[in-house]
Amino acid sequence: MNDSTVSEFILLGFPALISLQIALFCVFSIFYVSTLLGNIIIIVTTTLSTELHTPMYFFLSNLSFLEIFYTSVTIPKMLLNFLLKTSSISFMACAAQVYFFIALGSIECTLLAVMAYDRYVAICHPLQYVIIMDRWKCGMLAGSSWISGFVNSMIHTICAFHLTFCSSNRINQFFCDIPPLLKVACGKTLSAEIVLFIVGGAYGFGSFLLTSISYIHIISTILNIRSKEGQQKAFSTCTSHLIVVTMFFGTSFSAYLKPTSKYSSEEGKMIPVFYAVITPTLNPIIYTLRNTEFKKALRKMKKLALGTVL
Repeated sequence: MNDSTVSEFILLGFPALISLQIALFCVFSIFYVSTLLGNIIIIVTTTLSTELHTPMYFFLSNLSFLEIFYTSVTIPKMLLNFLLKTSSISFMACAAQVYFFIALGSIECTLLAVMAYDRYVAICHPLQYVIIMDRWKCGMLAGSSWISGFVNSMIHTICAFHLTFCSSNRINQFFCDIPPLLKVACGKTLSAEIVLFIVGGAYGFGSFLLTSISYIHIISTILNIRSKEGQQKAFSTCTSHLIVVTMFFGTSFSAYLKPTSKYSSEEGKMIPVFYAVITPTLNPIIYTLRNTEFKKALRKMKKLALGTVL
Protein backbone atom coordinates (compact mmCIF):
# COMPACT_ATOMS: atom_id res chain seq x y z
CA MET A 1 0.00 0.00 0.00
CA ASN A 2 2.98 2.32 0.61
CA ASP A 3 6.74 2.21 1.08
CA SER A 4 6.71 1.95 4.90
CA THR A 5 9.40 -0.09 6.58
CA VAL A 6 6.83 -1.28 9.12
CA SER A 7 5.36 -4.74 8.44
CA GLU A 8 3.37 -4.97 11.65
CA PHE A 9 2.10 -2.78 14.48
CA ILE A 10 2.19 -3.28 18.24
CA LEU A 11 -1.10 -2.53 19.97
CA LEU A 12 -0.15 -1.29 23.42
CA GLY A 13 -3.66 -1.68 24.78
CA PHE A 14 -3.78 -0.92 28.51
CA PRO A 15 -0.16 -1.05 29.73
CA ALA A 16 -1.08 0.37 33.15
CA LEU A 17 -3.31 -2.70 33.69
CA ILE A 18 -0.84 -5.31 32.46
CA SER A 19 -1.27 -7.37 35.64
CA LEU A 20 -5.04 -7.54 35.09
CA GLN A 21 -5.01 -9.20 31.67
CA ILE A 22 -7.27 -12.11 32.69
CA ALA A 23 -9.68 -9.79 34.51
CA LEU A 24 -9.86 -7.53 31.44
CA PHE A 25 -10.42 -10.60 29.25
CA CYS A 26 -13.40 -11.60 31.41
CA VAL A 27 -14.89 -8.09 31.52
CA PHE A 28 -14.66 -7.47 27.77
CA SER A 29 -15.87 -11.01 27.04
CA ILE A 30 -19.02 -10.30 29.04
CA PHE A 31 -19.58 -7.08 27.09
CA TYR A 32 -19.01 -8.83 23.76
CA VAL A 33 -21.27 -11.82 24.49
CA SER A 34 -23.97 -9.48 25.83
CA THR A 35 -23.76 -7.41 22.64
CA LEU A 36 -24.08 -10.51 20.45
CA LEU A 37 -26.98 -11.99 22.42
CA GLY A 38 -28.88 -8.70 22.74
CA ASN A 39 -28.65 -7.87 19.05
CA ILE A 40 -29.38 -11.44 17.91
CA ILE A 41 -32.54 -11.41 20.05
CA ILE A 42 -33.63 -8.16 18.36
CA ILE A 43 -32.95 -9.53 14.85
CA VAL A 44 -34.74 -12.86 15.50
CA THR A 45 -37.72 -11.23 17.23
CA THR A 46 -38.25 -8.55 14.56
CA THR A 47 -37.90 -11.16 11.81
CA LEU A 48 -40.30 -13.75 13.25
CA SER A 49 -42.90 -11.41 14.77
CA THR A 50 -45.20 -10.16 12.00
CA GLU A 51 -46.47 -7.33 14.22
CA LEU A 52 -42.94 -5.90 14.20
CA HIS A 53 -42.68 -5.81 10.40
CA THR A 54 -42.71 -2.02 10.36
CA PRO A 55 -40.11 0.53 9.15
CA MET A 56 -38.99 1.34 12.70
CA TYR A 57 -38.11 -2.28 13.47
CA PHE A 58 -36.65 -2.82 10.01
CA PHE A 59 -34.11 -0.07 10.70
CA LEU A 60 -33.59 -1.36 14.25
CA SER A 61 -32.75 -4.83 12.95
CA ASN A 62 -30.32 -3.20 10.48
CA LEU A 63 -28.68 -1.40 13.39
CA SER A 64 -28.48 -4.64 15.41
CA PHE A 65 -26.93 -6.48 12.47
CA LEU A 66 -24.40 -3.67 12.15
CA GLU A 67 -23.55 -3.68 15.89
CA ILE A 68 -22.65 -7.37 15.77
CA PHE A 69 -20.03 -6.77 13.07
CA TYR A 70 -18.97 -3.40 14.52
CA THR A 71 -17.88 -5.01 17.79
CA SER A 72 -16.50 -8.10 16.04
CA VAL A 73 -13.99 -5.94 14.15
CA THR A 74 -12.09 -5.00 17.33
CA ILE A 75 -13.07 -7.01 20.42
CA PRO A 76 -12.11 -10.59 19.35
CA LYS A 77 -8.56 -9.44 18.47
CA MET A 78 -8.31 -7.61 21.78
CA LEU A 79 -9.52 -10.69 23.70
CA LEU A 80 -6.98 -12.85 21.86
CA ASN A 81 -4.22 -10.42 22.84
CA PHE A 82 -5.32 -10.57 26.48
CA LEU A 83 -5.42 -14.36 26.45
CA LEU A 84 -2.19 -15.05 24.56
CA LYS A 85 -0.40 -11.98 25.94
CA THR A 86 0.52 -10.85 22.44
CA SER A 87 -0.04 -7.43 20.95
CA SER A 88 1.09 -7.53 17.32
CA ILE A 89 -1.10 -7.04 14.25
CA SER A 90 0.11 -7.18 10.65
CA PHE A 91 0.13 -4.07 8.47
CA MET A 92 -2.65 -5.39 6.21
CA ALA A 93 -4.75 -6.67 9.13
CA CYS A 94 -4.45 -3.22 10.72
CA ALA A 95 -5.60 -1.58 7.48
CA ALA A 96 -8.55 -3.98 7.26
CA GLN A 97 -9.49 -3.27 10.87
CA VAL A 98 -9.41 0.49 10.27
CA TYR A 99 -11.46 0.14 7.08
CA PHE A 100 -14.27 -1.94 8.56
CA PHE A 101 -14.34 -0.07 11.87
CA ILE A 102 -14.67 3.33 10.16
CA ALA A 103 -17.14 1.92 7.60
CA LEU A 104 -19.46 0.41 10.19
CA GLY A 105 -19.22 3.50 12.39
CA SER A 106 -20.11 5.67 9.38
CA ILE A 107 -23.06 3.44 8.54
CA GLU A 108 -24.31 3.82 12.12
CA CYS A 109 -24.18 7.63 11.69
CA THR A 110 -26.46 7.53 8.67
CA LEU A 111 -28.71 4.79 10.07
CA LEU A 112 -29.35 6.89 13.18
CA ALA A 113 -30.25 9.83 10.90
CA VAL A 114 -32.58 7.58 8.88
CA MET A 115 -34.22 6.32 12.08
CA ALA A 116 -34.73 9.93 13.19
CA TYR A 117 -36.39 10.67 9.83
CA ASP A 118 -38.63 7.63 10.31
CA ARG A 119 -39.75 8.98 13.72
CA TYR A 120 -40.28 12.43 12.16
CA VAL A 121 -42.65 11.00 9.53
CA ALA A 122 -44.47 8.83 12.11
CA ILE A 123 -45.07 11.73 14.52
CA CYS A 124 -45.38 14.73 12.19
CA HIS A 125 -47.17 13.03 9.26
CA PRO A 126 -48.92 9.98 10.81
CA LEU A 127 -51.66 9.75 8.13
CA GLN A 128 -49.08 9.58 5.35
CA TYR A 129 -46.61 7.36 7.20
CA VAL A 130 -47.48 4.11 5.40
CA ILE A 131 -47.28 5.82 2.01
CA ILE A 132 -44.02 7.72 2.64
CA MET A 133 -42.19 4.91 4.43
CA ASP A 134 -43.04 2.10 2.04
CA ARG A 135 -40.86 -0.98 1.62
CA TRP A 136 -38.98 0.42 -1.38
CA LYS A 137 -38.16 3.71 0.40
CA CYS A 138 -36.97 1.85 3.52
CA GLY A 139 -34.74 -0.41 1.44
CA MET A 140 -33.27 2.57 -0.43
CA LEU A 141 -32.55 4.47 2.81
CA ALA A 142 -30.91 1.46 4.47
CA GLY A 143 -28.93 0.55 1.33
CA SER A 144 -27.70 4.12 0.90
CA SER A 145 -26.48 4.11 4.49
CA TRP A 146 -24.41 0.97 3.95
CA ILE A 147 -22.95 2.04 0.59
CA SER A 148 -22.04 5.58 1.71
CA GLY A 149 -20.39 4.24 4.87
CA PHE A 150 -18.06 1.93 2.94
CA VAL A 151 -17.18 4.68 0.45
CA ASN A 152 -16.45 7.15 3.27
CA SER A 153 -14.20 4.61 5.00
CA MET A 154 -12.30 3.84 1.81
CA ILE A 155 -11.27 7.51 1.49
CA HIS A 156 -10.01 7.63 5.10
CA THR A 157 -8.21 4.28 4.93
CA ILE A 158 -6.39 5.07 1.68
CA CYS A 159 -5.24 8.46 3.01
CA ALA A 160 -4.07 7.01 6.35
CA PHE A 161 -2.18 4.02 4.93
CA HIS A 162 -0.46 5.97 2.18
CA LEU A 163 1.49 7.67 4.95
CA THR A 164 4.94 6.35 5.80
CA PHE A 165 5.47 4.50 9.08
CA CYS A 166 9.15 4.20 9.90
CA SER A 167 10.04 5.67 13.29
CA SER A 168 7.62 3.69 15.42
CA ASN A 169 5.11 0.88 15.06
CA ARG A 170 3.71 1.13 18.60
CA ILE A 171 0.04 2.20 18.57
CA ASN A 172 -1.14 3.42 21.95
CA GLN A 173 -4.61 1.91 21.55
CA PHE A 174 -6.28 -1.51 21.82
CA PHE A 175 -7.16 -1.56 18.10
CA CYS A 176 -6.04 0.14 14.89
CA ASP A 177 -7.69 3.53 14.52
CA ILE A 178 -6.84 6.65 12.51
CA PRO A 179 -5.97 9.19 15.28
CA PRO A 180 -3.30 6.98 16.96
CA LEU A 181 -2.01 5.91 13.52
CA LEU A 182 -1.48 9.54 12.52
CA LYS A 183 0.37 10.01 15.79
CA VAL A 184 3.03 7.40 14.91
CA ALA A 185 3.38 8.21 11.20
CA CYS A 186 6.65 9.82 10.16
CA GLY A 187 6.62 12.84 7.91
CA LYS A 188 3.76 15.25 7.37
CA THR A 189 0.25 14.05 8.22
CA LEU A 190 -1.54 17.31 7.39
CA SER A 191 -3.24 15.98 4.25
CA ALA A 192 -4.65 12.97 6.11
CA GLU A 193 -5.82 15.23 8.94
CA ILE A 194 -7.53 17.57 6.47
CA VAL A 195 -9.37 14.60 4.96
CA LEU A 196 -10.38 13.44 8.43
CA PHE A 197 -11.77 16.89 9.26
CA ILE A 198 -13.40 17.73 5.92
CA VAL A 199 -14.71 14.37 4.66
CA GLY A 200 -15.31 12.80 8.08
CA GLY A 201 -16.64 16.04 9.52
CA ALA A 202 -19.03 16.57 6.60
CA TYR A 203 -20.24 12.98 6.83
CA GLY A 204 -20.67 12.99 10.61
CA PHE A 205 -22.06 16.51 10.89
CA GLY A 206 -24.33 15.90 7.89
CA SER A 207 -25.88 12.89 9.64
CA PHE A 208 -26.05 14.79 12.93
CA LEU A 209 -27.66 17.81 11.22
CA LEU A 210 -30.34 15.66 9.57
CA THR A 211 -31.00 13.97 12.91
CA SER A 212 -31.23 17.34 14.69
CA ILE A 213 -33.61 18.80 12.09
CA SER A 214 -35.87 15.75 12.43
CA TYR A 215 -35.96 16.12 16.21
CA ILE A 216 -36.65 19.87 16.04
CA HIS A 217 -39.80 19.09 14.01
CA ILE A 218 -40.65 16.14 16.28
CA ILE A 219 -40.39 18.18 19.50
CA SER A 220 -42.32 21.07 17.93
CA THR A 221 -45.13 18.70 16.93
CA ILE A 222 -45.21 17.00 20.35
CA LEU A 223 -45.45 20.35 22.14
CA ASN A 224 -48.50 21.21 20.02
CA ILE A 225 -50.32 18.09 21.20
CA ARG A 226 -52.91 19.24 23.70
CA SER A 227 -53.14 16.22 26.02
CA LYS A 228 -50.27 15.25 28.33
CA GLU A 229 -50.99 11.61 27.65
CA GLY A 230 -50.66 12.20 23.91
CA GLN A 231 -47.38 14.03 24.39
CA GLN A 232 -45.93 11.24 26.54
CA LYS A 233 -47.04 8.55 24.08
CA ALA A 234 -45.50 10.40 21.12
CA PHE A 235 -42.25 11.17 22.93
CA SER A 236 -41.90 7.59 24.22
CA THR A 237 -41.57 6.34 20.63
CA CYS A 238 -38.32 8.28 20.12
CA THR A 239 -36.79 8.51 23.63
CA SER A 240 -34.61 5.40 23.17
CA HIS A 241 -33.31 6.59 19.81
CA LEU A 242 -32.53 10.04 21.21
CA ILE A 243 -30.44 8.50 24.02
CA VAL A 244 -28.46 6.37 21.55
CA VAL A 245 -27.91 9.36 19.24
CA THR A 246 -26.57 11.47 22.11
CA MET A 247 -24.15 8.75 23.24
CA PHE A 248 -22.90 7.86 19.77
CA PHE A 249 -22.40 11.32 18.27
CA GLY A 250 -21.04 12.80 21.51
CA THR A 251 -18.24 10.23 21.85
CA SER A 252 -17.51 9.98 18.10
CA PHE A 253 -17.07 13.73 17.63
CA SER A 254 -14.82 14.02 20.67
CA ALA A 255 -12.65 11.18 19.33
CA TYR A 256 -12.24 12.19 15.68
CA LEU A 257 -12.87 15.89 15.24
CA LYS A 258 -9.75 17.22 16.92
CA PRO A 259 -6.19 17.84 15.66
CA THR A 260 -3.64 15.06 16.13
CA SER A 261 -1.51 17.45 18.21
CA LYS A 262 -4.33 17.56 20.76
CA TYR A 263 -4.84 13.82 20.78
CA SER A 264 -4.48 12.57 24.36
CA SER A 265 -3.37 8.94 24.59
CA GLU A 266 -5.31 8.17 27.76
CA GLU A 267 -8.43 10.11 26.79
CA GLY A 268 -8.21 8.74 23.25
CA LYS A 269 -8.08 5.24 24.68
CA MET A 270 -11.07 5.52 27.02
CA ILE A 271 -13.47 7.20 24.57
CA PRO A 272 -13.27 4.27 22.06
CA VAL A 273 -13.97 1.84 24.93
CA PHE A 274 -17.25 3.66 25.38
CA TYR A 275 -18.42 3.83 21.74
CA ALA A 276 -16.80 0.58 20.52
CA VAL A 277 -17.57 -1.68 23.50
CA ILE A 278 -20.03 -0.24 26.02
CA THR A 279 -22.53 1.56 23.74
CA PRO A 280 -23.19 -1.49 21.46
CA THR A 281 -23.95 -3.48 24.64
CA LEU A 282 -26.33 -0.83 25.95
CA ASN A 283 -28.15 -0.21 22.67
CA PRO A 284 -30.29 -3.40 22.72
CA ILE A 285 -31.20 -2.72 26.36
CA ILE A 286 -32.08 0.92 25.67
CA TYR A 287 -34.23 0.06 22.65
CA THR A 288 -36.15 -2.79 24.29
CA LEU A 289 -36.33 -1.99 28.02
CA ARG A 290 -39.23 0.47 27.72
CA ASN A 291 -40.60 -0.82 24.43
CA THR A 292 -43.87 -2.53 25.35
CA GLU A 293 -44.53 -3.58 21.75
CA PHE A 294 -41.20 -5.41 21.50
CA LYS A 295 -41.54 -7.01 24.96
CA LYS A 296 -45.02 -8.22 24.04
CA ALA A 297 -43.69 -9.83 20.84
CA LEU A 298 -40.80 -11.39 22.79
CA ARG A 299 -43.18 -12.91 25.38
CA LYS A 300 -45.31 -14.29 22.56
CA MET A 301 -42.24 -15.91 21.00
CA LYS A 302 -41.28 -17.45 24.36
CA LYS A 303 -44.75 -18.97 24.74
CA LEU A 304 -44.61 -20.39 21.24
CA ALA A 305 -41.12 -21.82 21.88
CA LEU A 306 -42.19 -23.38 25.19
CA GLY A 307 -45.35 -24.78 23.56
CA THR A 308 -43.26 -26.36 20.80
CA VAL A 309 -40.84 -27.91 23.30
CA LEU A 310 -43.61 -29.26 25.51
